[in-house]
Amino acid sequence: MSAALERSEDVARPVVALGEEFPSFFEVSTHQHRRSQFLYAARGVMAVSTPDGSWVAPSERAVWIPGGTPHSVRMVGTVQTRTVLIETAACPDRSSSMCQVVGVSPLLRQLLVAAAEIPVAYDEGGRDGLVMDLLIAEVNRAPLIPLAVPFPAHAALARRCQAFIDHPDIGSTTEEWADGLVMNRRSFTRLFRRETGMSFGEWKQQACLSIALPKLAAGEAVTSVAFDLGYEGPGNFSTMFRRLLGVSPSHYRFG
Repeated sequence: MSAALERSEDVARPVVALGEEFPSFFEVSTHQHRRSQFLYAARGVMAVSTPDGSWVAPSERAVWIPGGTPHSVRMVGTVQTRTVLIETAACPDRSSSMCQVVGVSPLLRQLLVAAAEIPVAYDEGGRDGLVMDLLIAEVNRAPLIPLAVPFPAHAALARRCQAFIDHPDIGSTTEEWADGLVMNRRSFTRLFRRETGMSFGEWKQQACLSIALPKLAAGEAVTSVAFDLGYEGPGNFSTMFRRLLGVSPSHYRFG
């Protein structure tokens, strides 16, 4: 946690905001906040990791981090953040105990920019208080985006998931994973959904996106990224990418 954020934790306001800039590939080590955190990259891409999984926030996305959640943040390229620390009770619609990737509307984006310029001890009854009230309302209604890679509590399955993150292969099959865990297909698919909340295929795609986005942001070619993930070529990878994010992979290629 930055010194500025640490000083802001106990300010007698329901929400405090801060803008920071981080150099390429900077890593914020594991820490936690008493308040919940809404973390947005105004420029660049960041990856948030917790004991339960990883969440990648490209442009027009943010990560909601519930209060008390240990997390680290890795920056890809130069990253300009807008951070909002909110008393958890002020955001009843963000009641999940796990991190979430959420959409950032044009209005919310402008509110995040404006809030970062507001003094920490702002006048709650004046214009600054109104901006913060609207910011909280927009954070509450921000739509959930499926960009999460939850990790299972099941030890053997968690090790297999980590192995996939380290050496991704979109072509790996349910049968291969089930055999590796000495399970039949049906038992494996039930276990996987119970532990992650996703089907095996959905999880693989989310994991590949979480790996691809930082690579693209660092300037790697789309074809190279596709092959690294086990796709036979860029076409199938680009189709999956567009279906889940609504844009082509080159949209996130900043290099």
